[in-house]
Amino acid sequence: MPEDHSAVPSSDGQSLGRGHDHGVVDDLHVTVGRRLRASGMRYSRSRFAVVEVLADAGRPVTLREILVVDGGRRLAQSSAYRNLAELVDVGAVRRVDAGDDRARFELHESLTGHHHHLVCDVCGRVEDFRVPDEFERQVAALVDVAEGGGFRVDAHRFDMLGRCADCR
Repeated sequence: MPEDHSAVPSSDGQSLGRGHDHGVVDDLHVTVGRRLRASGMRYSRSRFAVVEVLADAGRPVTLREILVVDGGRRLAQSSAYRNLAELVDVGAVRRVDAGDDRARFELHESLTGHHHHLVCDVCGRVEDFRVPDEFERQVAALVDVAEGGGFRVDAHRFDMLGRCADCR
């Protein structure tokens, strides 16, 4: 069960995932708890379990992948949807569109660091993908062009589509 820590959340942009550092995960839960409390919500066992699944996955996952959480207990689908929506609303989780009809969810990049995605057109698997700093500098220049034309850029994304190693 989550605890109310007073530690300052980590800002080192470390990616969470399999084999993640427990100090980073503690910071993750502190940050998520603060975001929920700021919106008048508590960090319930089911929200905690959803965050744990997303942190352990280290990639965007479908609702089906999220449903078995918390030591093998089943989380009701309606509860998972509601918790995901609330976690999205407070900026702890984001929905990832992979171009098909299945929603995928991941921890918000403010918690994991900026990244992009590799999307398999065959099986639908989505993996995190970090691009070189030079690419991000070029995107920043494009943002300047867009904003010079009066468009406010809030974020950007870059997905590479193709076939994963299992589907080649």
